[in-house]
Amino acid sequence: MKVIYLVKVEGTLDELRELFVEGAKKEARKQAKKAGADVVKSVSKRTKSAWQRYMANKKKQIKFKSGKRKGRLDLKRMGAAFRREQRKSKR
Repeated sequence: MKVIYLVKVEGTLDELRELFVEGAKKEARKQAKKAGADVVKSVSKRTKSAWQRYMANKKKQIKFKSGKRKGRLDLKRMGAAFRREQRKSKR
């Protein structure tokens, strides 16, 4: 003989949706993330390229000083400086 328990739930539609629909979605996301984390743990991170390491160095960042791009990185000048540096290090 199976016994079924019924529970009375009261609340607004938004509260019920949060309780059942959103709660189920969050639980599913959590389980998927946990399953994915086990797979990802075995993979080592890739090493950054020379350009990425150059970009991460605050001292080497060249920024626009005026105009509409003020404060943003000047990638054209940074690229030229990077290539110049690369050529120097090969000698």
